Amino acid sequence: MTTPAAISVDARPYEFTFDPATTALVIIDMQRDFLEPGGFGESLGNDVSQLRSTIKPLEAVLAATRAAGLEVIHTREGHLPDLSDCPPSKLTRGRGDTHIGDPGPKGRILIRGEYGQDIIDELAPIDGEIVIDKPGKGAFYATAFGDVLIEKGIKSLVVAGVTTEVCVHTTVREANDRGYECLVLADCVGSYFPEFQRVALEMVAAQGGIFGWVAGSTDFLAALATAAPATASATTVLQPS
Repeated sequence: MTTPAAISVDARPYEFTFDPATTALVIIDMQRDFLEPGGFGESLGNDVSQLRSTIKPLEAVLAATRAAGLEVIHTREGHLPDLSDCPPSKLTRGRGDTHIGDPGPKGRILIRGEYGQDIIDELAPIDGEIVIDKPGKGAFYATAFGDVLIEKGIKSLVVAGVTTEVCVHTTVREANDRGYECLVLADCVGSYFPEFQRVALEMVAAQGGIFGWVAGSTDFLAALATAAPATASATTVLQPS
């Protein structure tokens, strides 16, 4: 069964139109270290409830996206156990007591393969969904993300995840420069800082959509309901070389 082209979503600054066959849902860094109590995010003094509010709407979006047969790509920020891919500036910045690679209640902080670095249970990848391990903020830097999008013929990205002003914004900006059309789901992205959340979303849609579009998940789901289902294959994890 084929999926219909030209589905439109009520969005800012104007409707976002996409073809499900060339669109991917990109879920950025919904990891235990960032979202769960006791993780790295909380150790820095952040209120993780600000991020956890994204989980329920994103669960609904993920279920509907899977049913419609769109490509789903997850990212995880993290580093090699020897930290050889973590620049000193990232490792030591902030002058806090806890750093990347240090032991934590969920394993070594932001180290690939550790419990805390993995995606939360509610949004765990299933067969057919690619997982991109990334050492930086953006999904394109030092990863196969760009190659995957080209290989799969993706032209539009529906973006969710955390945090809005850091990894989400960086990825959307990188995608914009590469010619991808991005829709950011406002209630499926989160920041530890409410003001950052508000301003980051305004920046995406400003000046006629300088970086892309912004919509609520319910508007996206209403549009997606017209897409037909497709089948998926085995999960693939892609780590930086």
